[in-house]
Amino acid sequence: MVSTQPRLQGRVWSVVTDTVELPGGEQVIRDVVLHPSAVAVLALDQDDRVLVVNQYRHPVRATLWELPAGLLDVTGEDPLAAAGRELWEETHHHADDWAVLIDFVSSPGFCDEAIRVYLARGTRPSTMTPHDRHGEERNMPVVWVPLDRLRDAILRGDLHNPTAVVGVLAAVAARAQGWSTLRPPDAPWPLGPRGLRGT
Repeated sequence: MVSTQPRLQGRVWSVVTDTVELPGGEQVIRDVVLHPSAVAVLALDQDDRVLVVNQYRHPVRATLWELPAGLLDVTGEDPLAAAGRELWEETHHHADDWAVLIDFVSSPGFCDEAIRVYLARGTRPSTMTPHDRHGEERNMPVVWVPLDRLRDAILRGDLHNPTAVVGVLAAVAARAQGWSTLRPPDAPWPLGPRGLRGT
């Protein structure tokens, strides 16, 4: 990168303008959204059901079926700890067995957001006092849905949240291989939140 110029500082993310030298030597200017990145949890029970939430998303004016997920916006918090926290906050569940299901970057054409989806098994209701939800999460439905039903909803065009789409299809593929593709919960995350900008 040749230079970077701050443009906007928002509550969650910011925008910068980068001047970048491409491998061939050409310089281009790109606006980039800097995002803290996120984790999501595909909690799977013994009957191959997935714990999903139904949350309103204002930018698309729609209520979407999603995996429990959240930003990595707590300074110094480990991604796995963040995933466990989000599972509890959004669904009032804990899990005993964790693995990395899949990592992806959500919109690499303009944003540096990286998302890690964990597979959580041995899931059980929490005995702790429920998290005090607010905003879009207040009264948010939380239900168990068969994995194959979610797969079919994706292929019909009825499920639109990208993290849910990626996570569900990854789980279907991993299950077909006897879960041999799973990685340990602390597996390296090269394009993760500390990724390319070293922050």
